[in-house]
Amino acid sequence: MTAKPKARPPPETYYAGAYWGARKESPEECARRTAEFLTLLASCDPFLSQWYLPTRSPKESREYPLMPPDVPMLTEQFRLGVNREKGGPAIERLGYGFWFGNGGRDYDRASLRIYSGGYSEAGSNSCVLTLPTLGRSPNAERLMTTPVLMEVVRSMALAWEPEWAVAMSHAHRDMEDPASQEDISLGWVTYLSRDRGTVPPLPAPVRIEPVEDKGTLIILTPDRFTATNPEHIELARRVRELLARAGLMRSAAS
Repeated sequence: MTAKPKARPPPETYYAGAYWGARKESPEECARRTAEFLTLLASCDPFLSQWYLPTRSPKESREYPLMPPDVPMLTEQFRLGVNREKGGPAIERLGYGFWFGNGGRDYDRASLRIYSGGYSEAGSNSCVLTLPTLGRSPNAERLMTTPVLMEVVRSMALAWEPEWAVAMSHAHRDMEDPASQEDISLGWVTYLSRDRGTVPPLPAPVRIEPVEDKGTLIILTPDRFTATNPEHIELARRVRELLARAGLMRSAAS
């Protein structure tokens, strides 16, 4: 009896996200930051240069472009995305949410989900970019490279001024110790705000680059970081330990 060929594991999927704590901002301020981010993102890759308002029909969405960014229109979208109880008033301390995509289809698309302006200590703010799937998207191979993801994370740092940001695979993120008390994920490309402290010297092939006067990028490998490569996982573990010793990996409870 002929043995069945082993099924190939699903391709790793990647994302980039910026995260920050309580920071009170108006819908206008959220819109201004979004406009700046979309402008910076457009220079990272052509695939990230077109964005559209969410609609019921993907075909219809292309009739409502968000590029070039229009701050008054973005402001209205954030106002519509305010948190509220059903039938009740707006809960401004929980901030504003806005989701939209780049008009791609199935595995060949990107989307942005933004929660901003929240100032409740129980919540958080974030901007998360979901990227197309390797092996199933004609754009993914070009996007999932160190130069492109460095610029994506740099754009997040400049526009949102987060506490930290990262570009990594979901598989790598899911390998993190669930008992860990550290408040950030360390990925392929990681940004740390200067408020966290000074990044120490790190072992090759890790690179460290400043982001103006705001913080530091840490790039683990020049090639694509994958969760299936044990050398990559060991490198990430070593770097995490060095950052923890330098006081940069804080407790999520602090």
